[in-house]
Amino acid sequence: MKKLKSNLKFFLSRVDHSTQLTAVSLIVMLLSILVVGLVHGSVAGYIQAILIIISLILFVYLFLLLGEKAGKYTNNLQYRIDRGTDNSFVEYPLGILLYDTEKQIQWVNPYFVEKTGFNPSNSMNVSDISSDLVELIDDEKHADSSTIQIDDKYFLVQVQNELQVIYLFDITHYSKIENRYEGNRSVIGQVYLDNYAEITQSMSDRDISNLDNYITNELANWASKEQMFLKRIDDDHFFIMAYTGRIFNMEKNGFNILDTIREYTSQQNVPLTLSMGFSYGVDDLHKLNDEAQKDLNLALGRGGDQVVVKEIDEKARFYGGNTDPMEKRTRVRARMISEALQELFKDSDQVIVMGHSHPDMDVLGSSLGIRRIAIMNNTPCKIVINPNTLHSDVSRLLGMIDKDPEIKKDILTPEESIAIKTPKTLIVMVDHSKESISINPDLFKGENEKIVVIDHHRRGEEFPENPMLTYIEPYASSASELITEMLEYQPKNKKAIEKLEATALLAGITVDTKSFSLRTGTRTFDAASYLRSVGADEKIIQNVLKENIDSFIQKNHLIETVTMVNNNMGVCFGEEDKSYDPVIVAQAADTLLSLDNVEASFVISKRPDGRVGISARSLGNVNVQVIMEKLGGGGHLSDAATQISDSTVEDAKAQLIAVLTDSDKKN
Repeated sequence: MKKLKSNLKFFLSRVDHSTQLTAVSLIVMLLSILVVGLVHGSVAGYIQAILIIISLILFVYLFLLLGEKAGKYTNNLQYRIDRGTDNSFVEYPLGILLYDTEKQIQWVNPYFVEKTGFNPSNSMNVSDISSDLVELIDDEKHADSSTIQIDDKYFLVQVQNELQVIYLFDITHYSKIENRYEGNRSVIGQVYLDNYAEITQSMSDRDISNLDNYITNELANWASKEQMFLKRIDDDHFFIMAYTGRIFNMEKNGFNILDTIREYTSQQNVPLTLSMGFSYGVDDLHKLNDEAQKDLNLALGRGGDQVVVKEIDEKARFYGGNTDPMEKRTRVRARMISEALQELFKDSDQVIVMGHSHPDMDVLGSSLGIRRIAIMNNTPCKIVINPNTLHSDVSRLLGMIDKDPEIKKDILTPEESIAIKTPKTLIVMVDHSKESISINPDLFKGENEKIVVIDHHRRGEEFPENPMLTYIEPYASSASELITEMLEYQPKNKKAIEKLEATALLAGITVDTKSFSLRTGTRTFDAASYLRSVGADEKIIQNVLKENIDSFIQKNHLIETVTMVNNNMGVCFGEEDKSYDPVIVAQAADTLLSLDNVEASFVISKRPDGRVGISARSLGNVNVQVIMEKLGGGGHLSDAATQISDSTVEDAKAQLIAVLTDSDKKN
């Protein structure tokens, strides 16, 4: 019917145009005869007029003939377009599905059936084909095409909600090419034997040779199995080239080579661990090698015995890290760091030292220690303290410091520290390595800042860019321990550390080791012994660390809410409308560890700043750092925390339990 109307319309249009053309032609002929006759008034003039008439007749005839052919061509083209449009829904290589408001399937074309293997007679709802299709239909903001998988095939999908139509284009062939490319990109890795030098220094040549043979054979077999190139470039260093597909497979297995070597060497009383860094994402092999070294450094900064895998310009992924790092048996590095710090002090006009935003005793003690080292090297030093974020123990010690005018004049508020900062100021971060949690993050906003990091927590991905000196030792009990060791290598002709400073440093060690019961090594006791020898007063420490009655009641109230997860993890939580001091929350987590069958503890509460905080503690068998990192935080294997913005205590609890449950399944 549509075709008939179209042909009739064209015919009438053509007849109408022909009539108009004929009328115009007759008028032109008459005028031509008249003009020619009047002008010439002879037979020749009339002959010319007749020739003009003949020409016009031929022109009209040819025009009508051309219109007829054009009409036939247009009709044929319109027919083919209509036929092609009708057949495209059935025969075009594009899957088409029509659905109604209830997502019930109304019609599919044969191509859809052929590619998906879906028969409408057996299933009549979109959800029966793919849940991804339902999500695309429900997503009203969705406009671009998306890729979904149905069985072993991949489809590019476009949903038109207003027409209730789904279009599917089979891209399985191209997806396989893409997957092959993704799995065959170049990866460069660095492997380091964490404590090889410390372990082998007291071993016989024969035992060292046996250990080397075991490590080399184990790594060679592992590399061969995973189709990687492995080359030993030093006693404790290996180089790897691999493909991304193999690395992705190893990620699924959690790089069990770490467990294999750790367990065997532990049985041989030579507990050796590995650290690895892998980088991929660009074609520049030189850049990949540099990034792999940075990833290895990140793994070592987090305590070793783990793997860091990172795509260029993406977030790092961590595996392993389930053991406490082995204590180093040499003081060589402490002496080297001390000497390097002296040189930096000499090149700076002043030093500004600060800890994390809610300073504890370790922050205050280590800050006072850095101040003393700076004074020994004739460099002024200021300590940044925010008086609004202090717990009772730190406030008590600061009250004693207020009585010492020499120390008191060097303690500034965050606002005062901004005012005195110059381009030659050296900024020292103690007991943390994340700029975002510093007491005054604004100090880092300038260009080419001179920054030193001294910390005992495992390093996270967030880290200052190009620090001038980094001293991160996760094996240490506290930042106070690290700085105490450096004090022993300062110039002897300078005024020694004062009693109050030594007391603060010993208090920092005491708090972080829970009175020398956790994370202590021989170096910890050596540092404590040195501080006692220069006047540290334990009675002052006992008085400073006394807990007030209100804090004790709040801590016990939190512990009363304990819920066991996975049979070995205790989770406590506070009220939605009540905030708790972070130190009280941390103390509650510490106390939970003293309960039977509690391997790890987590305390959730509202913080004074409105965020929800989680304090995590562990006896060492559970890596709470990795758990907290999944929630945006970090810390140490046995001591970690996080703060969650725009959340409730109940939501944070649900997130934590989900992470704990998932971690338990993987283990």
